Amino acid sequence: MKNEQVNKGQQVKKSPQKNNGQPARKFSKGPANKDQQAPKLELKQTFPLTIKRLGINGEGVGYFKRQVVFVPGALPGEEIVAEATKVHPKFAEAKIKKIRKHSEHRIKPLCPVYDQCGGCQLQHLRYDQQLNEKRDIVIQALERHTRLKIEQLEIRPTIGMENPWGYRNKSQFQVGEKDGKVLAGLYGLNSHNLINIEQCAVQHPATTKATEVVKGILQDLKIPIYNEKKHKGLVRTIVARTGVQTGELQIVLITAKKKLPKKDLIIAEIKKRLPEVNSIVQNVNGEKTSVIFGSETATLEGSDFIQETLGDLQFELSARTFFQLNPEQTVKLYNEAKAAARLTGREKLVDAYCGVGTIGLWMADQAGEVRGMDLIPESIEDARKNALKHDVSYARFYVGKAEELLPKWLEEGWRPDVIVVDPPRTGCDDEFLKTVLKIKPKTFVYVSCNPSTLAKDIQTLGGKYKVEYIQPVDMFPHTSQIESVTRLVLK
Repeated sequence: MKNEQVNKGQQVKKSPQKNNGQPARKFSKGPANKDQQAPKLELKQTFPLTIKRLGINGEGVGYFKRQVVFVPGALPGEEIVAEATKVHPKFAEAKIKKIRKHSEHRIKPLCPVYDQCGGCQLQHLRYDQQLNEKRDIVIQALERHTRLKIEQLEIRPTIGMENPWGYRNKSQFQVGEKDGKVLAGLYGLNSHNLINIEQCAVQHPATTKATEVVKGILQDLKIPIYNEKKHKGLVRTIVARTGVQTGELQIVLITAKKKLPKKDLIIAEIKKRLPEVNSIVQNVNGEKTSVIFGSETATLEGSDFIQETLGDLQFELSARTFFQLNPEQTVKLYNEAKAAARLTGREKLVDAYCGVGTIGLWMADQAGEVRGMDLIPESIEDARKNALKHDVSYARFYVGKAEELLPKWLEEGWRPDVIVVDPPRTGCDDEFLKTVLKIKPKTFVYVSCNPSTLAKDIQTLGGKYKVEYIQPVDMFPHTSQIESVTRLVLK
């Protein structure tokens, strides 16, 4: 999954934030007459509702007397009895009291707590239909934030997975304590309630096992657990990342303080119970914040990084570096981005928001020169190592902002032919987009993890760039999130 920070290397908690880190509540135009005031629903009022489509957060969307209503767990085509749980001036939220007419696509969810932890929103929807609905979510965003004529756009069918389970190569589980028992999991949707997760259907089994083992070690050694409300204790988060292709495993303990009691015992027990571990790291975050990683990182045992393979490329992944969570779909996503760039071997390519250089290096065999940038020094260091490892001498990576580096390069006589971006959920920086409009690369490839910010950025670029097509790719089955690759060309 992706994050709210300007830099993708900073991972953000899935916790007590409104809408669980999802975009602010938006909705399509309803059937209301703008000159008429919609009668307000009352709290706890029950009412019939027909679900028209899925919202961007995966809830069912319907209209009751011209008022838009969001209902978690409801599916398009269903007729339900709803109960209002929140009433806002422009919309209402409700829960299902009864389903009078079930969707033909509704199935029994695999996970018993999927509707509590906030990690998955769509396990009750058949997977082939998830792909259809996610394409519609992209369309909704374009309708809401652009002036494009949707019927004239090529929005391709969503690319899915053959086996949409156990795909996440990294888990970030918050740690808590209840009745003397150490818990690890995710905060419930819009709450501070920690849902203990012992098995997760979308996590890679290696990360699930690792988290459970480390949780047991903390319990056995009586290591102080961080209390978010009191701002006391030590261990805040257990991060486990596996190289799906290499089998390497990294454990990161995120602590509120640098001093880690019984450090040697913790390391010894992790190595004993998880002999497959290659890297044990401590990250210190003493701030009152929802951001998971702090700025101070130290390797306690083993390597500073683990390695992962995508296609013919191998990447070194440090604890704080961003890397896609679904390697199988990442290959499909990057291949789509490469196809959208339409490189001939001569082009100057910029990989903005480059992380560890994955997209730039993926395209390098068809480019004349590659330059990438990112704000996190560790990411750029890894990107440089990755380029050196693969003998891509014409790929260079820089610490800094694209909106500062690109004008400097232009003054030096270097102008990119193609820019590819893979920004965080917040989308591209406004100054960066202004820079793109000044520099005018012939092709702009936008890899997006948020349809709303994609649509807004397309609208910003719309004066000079035309959307040739959008290709949705399902990186996170059973969630409402959808990635896409958009090819924009200079008019």
